[in-house]
Amino acid sequence: MNVINEILNDYFKVWNAGFISKNADGIRSYMSKDFVGYWAHSKIEQPDPYYYDYDLTSVLQHMDHAEKSFEAVSITSRNNGNEYLVLGRETNTINGDPYTAQCMFVWRKEGHEWKLLREYIELER
Repeated sequence: MNVINEILNDYFKVWNAGFISKNADGIRSYMSKDFVGYWAHSKIEQPDPYYYDYDLTSVLQHMDHAEKSFEAVSITSRNNGNEYLVLGRETNTINGDPYTAQCMFVWRKEGHEWKLLREYIELER
């Protein structure tokens, strides 16, 4: 479990560095080429999918004075320890206002690296 906790910690650190630098390379380095994400909230019928090549730079450029944090609630090892299913709560603080979401991440070992394979983000607002 320590491995996935370190990966999560490092992943959110690169997000916060990206908010400052506006450079998405560090974030994308954690993503699998097979990455699929889903973003949703209560006012839409279906989650919006996004993929490995989505425009992260544009996301970063629209978020000044931002910080991202994550609190894991459940971490489950699966596929003989080659994947982790992580459930938790993400908070994005933007210009002092918190935006919270329930999240599910699937991390997979690819070669010698852990990569984010899937994420589902459901905004609480």
